[in-house]
Formats: sequence, structure tokens, C-alpha cells
Amino acid sequence: MSRPDDFSDTDLSAWLDGALEPERRTKVDAWLREQPEAAARVRLWAADRDALRARLDPVLGEPVPALLVQAVLQARAQPRWAQAAVVAGLLVAGALVGAGGMWQWQGQRMAGALAGALAAAQAGTPAGWVQRAALAHSVYVPEPRHPIEVKAQEEHLARWLTRRIDIPVKLFDLRDEGFELMGGRLLPDAGGKSAQLMYESVDAATPKQRVTVYLRKPDSSAPTAFSYRQQGELGEFYWVEAGAGYALVGALPKERLLALAQAIYKQQPAPTPAASAATR
Repeated sequence: MSRPDDFSDTDLSAWLDGALEPERRTKVDAWLREQPEAAARVRLWAADRDALRARLDPVLGEPVPALLVQAVLQARAQPRWAQAAVVAGLLVAGALVGAGGMWQWQGQRMAGALAGALAAAQAGTPAGWVQRAALAHSVYVPEPRHPIEVKAQEEHLARWLTRRIDIPVKLFDLRDEGFELMGGRLLPDAGGKSAQLMYESVDAATPKQRVTVYLRKPDSSAPTAFSYRQQGELGEFYWVEAGAGYALVGALPKERLLALAQAIYKQQPAPTPAASAATR
């Protein structure tokens, strides 16, 4: 028995959510009893939905993340097109949660759309690129399966990112500081592209931690001073040197994040600012 033309995936989703009228629901009930493959597919949808609810329902009671609040507040001072970009990004994120998980492969694209919308809204602000680094960190670090686009073991990673963002990309060795390179990805940036390198802690005795290094070609007006700021649980060291902008982001104590920043400095060919500047 083939599926009637009027039984679309939308109908089956509505049946799963209990949103069909009684008469139509009865028809779908009967059809699914005769179609074991379709019934199995709908059961998988239900399993995805229940898994997402179990994981995300506790989040509903949490306060809105400080980064998101700040992004929205900053967007209110932007032109209308920029405000629309933020709204579009938030709607995309909401649609991802509401979709249940029937198409989980879309998750990465949705996260990228949100990051891109927020980035567009903040373009041109004095600390816009640093904010984008933090947002990119928040989007990709929690990813269990696809936190990176290209693995560290792939030899072309540095060459690929260098060509894309038009500045030399070095794969920093942070193993002495307890972190190993996982890989990297290409990101949208205001007026161009940026790169993100992701590192993970190697100490098996402690919970895994991740930090990211955000690299971009800086604007001519970008301040070059070595600076630090705290946003919620995230700390950020950022600077401009030798024609490249860097932002190191992680949920680590300031002293440990500083040690990582200094390790990156030591691997740069250009002179580095005095370490004392980090305490400003």
C-alpha cells in the first residue's frame, strides 16, 4: 500500500505532535499500522524529539546568556538592516530547536547562520571582531561531533586557511601548556573571512576543556594593544600584531589563559608586547 498523496511529512509530524484533527489522525493511525517502515521512521523522529527535550528543557529555566544579551543590545544601536540580521539569526536558532531533530545535519548550518547574522550586526563596532570571536567560540566549542571543519592531522589546514583569510596562519604548538590542536574552520567576518583554531586539553585526569584562537586581517583603525576582557565565564586576550588580529578565548582562569597567549607570542616571528601589558 503506497502512502496517499495527502499524507505528507507535515501530516506525520502533526500526527506525532498530536496536532491532527481526530478524523485525520484515525486515518494516519490505520495507514501507519500497514506501513512498518514509515512507522519506524516516525518512531525515530519521536526518539530524536524526546532526546532533545531531555537535553534542552533544563535550559529553558536558565537566564539568557550574557553574550546574547550584549549582542542584542549592541544591535539596537545599529541600522535597521543590521537589526534584521540579528532577528533572522535568532529565528533560525529557534527553528532549529523547534524542528525536533528530524534533520540533525542542518544543525551546523543553522549555527553558522546565527553567527553570521550576529557578526553582521556588530560590524564596525570597536570591539566587534572580538565579540565575533567569543560568539564563534560559544557556537562551536560545545559541538560534540563537528566542532571543527578540518582536522589538525590534515597537512593542508594551515595553507588552506592562509589562502582564505590572506594572512599567514600558523598552527601553534600549545602542548607544553596542556592543550593539543584539534583542527580549524573558516568563518564569515565583517567584510571578509576569518579563521578559528580549536585546542583541547590533554590531561586525562580532568574534564576536557577547549580554547579557540580567532585570526583575521585587522581593520586599519583596529587598536594594537594587548588586552584582556571577561564576558561571563569566557576570558579573552586579543591583540593585533604583524598585520594579523588574534583573539584567544576560553573559559579558563586569567592566569592560565595568559600562559597560552604567551606561548602563542613566542611562536610569532615579530617582537611581542611586554608581558606586563596583560595585567592592564
